[in-house]
Amino acid sequence: MQYPQDMKNRLKRVEGQVRGILRMMEEDKDCKDVITQLSAARSAIDRAIGYVVAKNLEHCIRNQAEQGESADEVINEAIQMIVKSR
Repeated sequence: MQYPQDMKNRLKRVEGQVRGILRMMEEDKDCKDVITQLSAARSAIDRAIGYVVAKNLEHCIRNQAEQGESADEVINEAIQMIVKSR
């Protein structure tokens, strides 16, 4: 599967957030602020996972339909991927 630029950009933003968190730790910032930023990074990663799974699911279902096959297996696999990520 080709990963579009917007998907990569999401992860680059997360990378920037993580670097910022490390900088906060190095500067001995308040732990509440660090935890807030860690929570924000986790949320961003969760959203990125959902986006990747959704795009992958869409791609796979289209391929299945083109081949005249049922999409049930692909959907179940996507659900399992989401459940595992939590």
